[in-house]
Amino acid sequence: MDKRQKKRLAILDVLGRSGKLLSSTRITELLIGQDMDISERSVRLYLRELDEEGLTENLGRRGRLITEKGKHEADASRVLEGIGLLSGKIDAMAYQMDFDPALRRGSVVVNVSIVPVEGFTEERLKLIAMVFSKGYSMGTLLTLFAAGESCGSFTVPDGFVGIGTVCSITLNGVLLRRGVPTTSRFGGLIELCDGVPTRFVDIIHYDGTSIDPLVVFIRSGMADYMGAVTSGNGRIGASFREFPANSVDAVRSISKQLETIGLGSLLCLGNPGQSLYGVPVGPQRVGAIIIGGLNPMSIFEETGLRVRSSALSGLVDFNNLFHYTELKDRLAALR
Repeated sequence: MDKRQKKRLAILDVLGRSGKLLSSTRITELLIGQDMDISERSVRLYLRELDEEGLTENLGRRGRLITEKGKHEADASRVLEGIGLLSGKIDAMAYQMDFDPALRRGSVVVNVSIVPVEGFTEERLKLIAMVFSKGYSMGTLLTLFAAGESCGSFTVPDGFVGIGTVCSITLNGVLLRRGVPTTSRFGGLIELCDGVPTRFVDIIHYDGTSIDPLVVFIRSGMADYMGAVTSGNGRIGASFREFPANSVDAVRSISKQLETIGLGSLLCLGNPGQSLYGVPVGPQRVGAIIIGGLNPMSIFEETGLRVRSSALSGLVDFNNLFHYTELKDRLAALR
């Protein structure tokens, strides 16, 4: 895309993510905060064009709103810009986080889901807790974002709550700080039979998609966490990683550290050259399967509530995380 088109789409993206009226001054501030070189005068000119094309709506001094047509345009642009870049984003986020398990201090990578306040019913909260308690989540910790708060490029709209779940890329970041490189190959769905993982039934490679595989599987209704937590028969999200064969002991040790802290661990770790669930691994490599961080959020979709979820949304301080059993009380405090 040329620079002009990128700026137009960046304006639509800011309006779409905010979910509320924004003035040209506020839009300019947000774009500059994303390191974009743009003036308020330019923003006003672009907004006039977007108004004429039906992509935004001018409500006078109250500001601008993005239209449905504008949302479709912004969504399409994100797909086109992101093709093949998810694997790069994984590496970038792993490099940026600085969590130290020994000190229990630093930042971790989180996924963010935007949920209507009224969506937190007793039934859903109970099912979400079951996903955590069964070990089908990345650890036992999460965080909340109130309306107006941001994580990465996400800002929570009025009437909504943001839920941050620990992203499995957190493991990549901790291993990287210990000198262990990680190759993230794909995300997929693992079939459970009587609570036992049996095989991958669907996979999407990270270097061939612009959208996190788990987001795709959850939104498309292919996951089945309700079955997994109630009968032991279902489909849960997981990802496949590879490490150098001589790093097995370090990977196992660090994984146990993170599990103790509540940041998740490996579902299984193979031996050098050993295939896992039918996935081949090279002789100088070792494979591992990690539970998906967004797994608990599938409950909303499976009970009929569409939510907006994004993997690798941003970094949060470890001290802002809390145990999943506190979720109900924390939500009550936000209201």
